[in-house]
Amino acid sequence: MATSDPIADMLTRIRNANSVGKARVRAKRSKVCLGIARVLREEGYISDYDSIDDTSQGEIRIDLKYGERGEQVLQGLRRESKPGRRVYRGAGDLPRVLDGLGIAVVSTSRGVLSDRQCRKEHVGGEVLCTVW
Repeated sequence: MATSDPIADMLTRIRNANSVGKARVRAKRSKVCLGIARVLREEGYISDYDSIDDTSQGEIRIDLKYGERGEQVLQGLRRESKPGRRVYRGAGDLPRVLDGLGIAVVSTSRGVLSDRQCRKEHVGGEVLCTVW
């Protein structure tokens, strides 16, 4: 079945797997979803991800990260820009998630970046999701 919003589908799969303590989750592969997974790994919210070519579209296998006693590293994910309502921000207007304790994932002309990278490179774009 085709999904109209593969980013929201990926975030929901991660959120659900994280809430029940799963170690690994699979999501449909797209360039944007791979970019989001890369940013989540660089920022320390997931341990790793792999691209798998076993279906026609392919899948992303995401290894979730937990603390020493099994506590969740990823506390929350929220889709900001949706197909019916796109959210664009300039470099100076990017949201600060929990006063810098979380990140915003932004799709820019230089690829998918975190809000910290966007401020450093002074680029804005579409705010895909916020993570804390």
